[in-house]
Amino acid sequence: MSVGAAVANALWLATGLGATRRFDRALGDADGAQRRWLLAQVRRHAACEFGRTHDFGAFQSPADFVRRVPLSSYEDVAPAIERLRRGAPDVLATGRVTHLAPTSGSSGARKLIPFTATLQSGFNAAVSRWVNDLVRRRPALVGGPAYWSVSPLTGEDAERDRMLPARCSSGGLADDADYLGGGAAWLVRQALAAPSSLRHVRDPQAFWGLTALALLRRRDLRLISIWHPSFLDLLVEGAASMWLTLIDAITSGDCPWIDALPEDARGRWRVAPNASRGAELRRIGTDDWARWWPELQLVSCWGEQAAEAGWRALVQRLPHVLVQPKGLLATEGVVTIPLHATHVLAVTSHFFEFIDEHGEVRLAHELARGGRYGVVITNGAGLWRYRLGDVVECTGHVRTTPTLRFLGRGGRVSDLRGEKLSEPFVAEALREACSGRASPAYAALRAWSEDARAGYELLISNEVAVAEVDAMRTRLETALHANPHYALARRLGQLDAVRAVVVAPNTAIGDLRAHEGRLGDAKPRILLSITDAPR
Repeated sequence: MSVGAAVANALWLATGLGATRRFDRALGDADGAQRRWLLAQVRRHAACEFGRTHDFGAFQSPADFVRRVPLSSYEDVAPAIERLRRGAPDVLATGRVTHLAPTSGSSGARKLIPFTATLQSGFNAAVSRWVNDLVRRRPALVGGPAYWSVSPLTGEDAERDRMLPARCSSGGLADDADYLGGGAAWLVRQALAAPSSLRHVRDPQAFWGLTALALLRRRDLRLISIWHPSFLDLLVEGAASMWLTLIDAITSGDCPWIDALPEDARGRWRVAPNASRGAELRRIGTDDWARWWPELQLVSCWGEQAAEAGWRALVQRLPHVLVQPKGLLATEGVVTIPLHATHVLAVTSHFFEFIDEHGEVRLAHELARGGRYGVVITNGAGLWRYRLGDVVECTGHVRTTPTLRFLGRGGRVSDLRGEKLSEPFVAEALREACSGRASPAYAALRAWSEDARAGYELLISNEVAVAEVDAMRTRLETALHANPHYALARRLGQLDAVRAVVVAPNTAIGDLRAHEGRLGDAKPRILLSITDAPR
């Protein structure tokens, strides 16, 4: 057992007990919890420019807030965020901006999201409740170190670091611990298996080598938190390609890629020789990587839509490990957390509104089971009534608090001949089409157009039998006809029938490998445009 990690984990859990109790109470009074959170924030930020402009001081209820503050998108707040980047104080919220965190850039230009102590407190409240639930289910989690996703900085990130004013401590988040802030982040880092200095490594081979070395050194690794499950596939693939070098480094205590690290961070990578661990890994080899970490308790990763097949593959590969789908998370805030085998709205972290299919605004306690909604978040760090762009379905309630399922991005639409296929609709159609006995490792829908003809291709991985591929294509065509505009375009001959294109099972891994932004943030998509090609 790693004593240092165990002590840090126990202290971190203890700091989150109050937030856990508040969350549990809020489950029975979602309306009251949301109202109290919102009114506390409008009072706290009434003196900032945005608060003065919208007369925050006069608000007495959520209804006042909804009536007086307009819905917003990133384009609406981008000029104010640029002023923050240049050093202007108290523009969108009162208090110090600790980070301007870049989003993943899965669609459109990358964005900078202001981070403050308020937003970090919201993340901490949600994560504390989640982790305390996990420890009750898997007490051994406390006993060893964890890996929380670290992604290398791009050149754009590094340049932004140099441009930020002194009042911002960093241009981005060093690792997932930075979402928590303060003492919680410090405690989490005491139990990290891989130092956050990894983010400064630009060379991909050195990044994977250092990441694999850090994790393989820790036989007692208990938790792996990543984003897309293919990130773990890439790690295993990289370790296998440099296996003998890794074994020698573990045995000797050396670090072959030390020159890729900043000079002030190299000391942590020189460790005592560990011949027994090196010998153990040599015996296990690269084909049975599930045995590399015999005490691993949890892998947390995306498990919905484009990531579902990768999540299921991990479940089968790691039967002794809890492979848990993450809740709906964004750089802008936490929407849901895994709890009671479902995903519960993070009612004590932020204020939420939901736009129903008729364009009406509903609050958290007003959601109906089976309803589909666009998510609007107010995070207390400068995003007020901000459209996230995510579409969710209410799957039920834990007491008075809704549980939600992510359906897709609301703004992603394909419209070749007036059919207007949205990503949430395509996600459900693919789920229906691929629900047979052979679930593919990768499936997506891609638009195509050649001369006067146009239509869609089912991209499907080649481990599926030919007969089943054709059956899936037929079921997908039927499911797409549920969209009357698609059905009309097919009836008029404007669109061809769906055709199947077989691709490699690791196509999602290619999305990660080729991603131009932060590697761990890449989000493989299920609705692709004409210009998108499987890699």
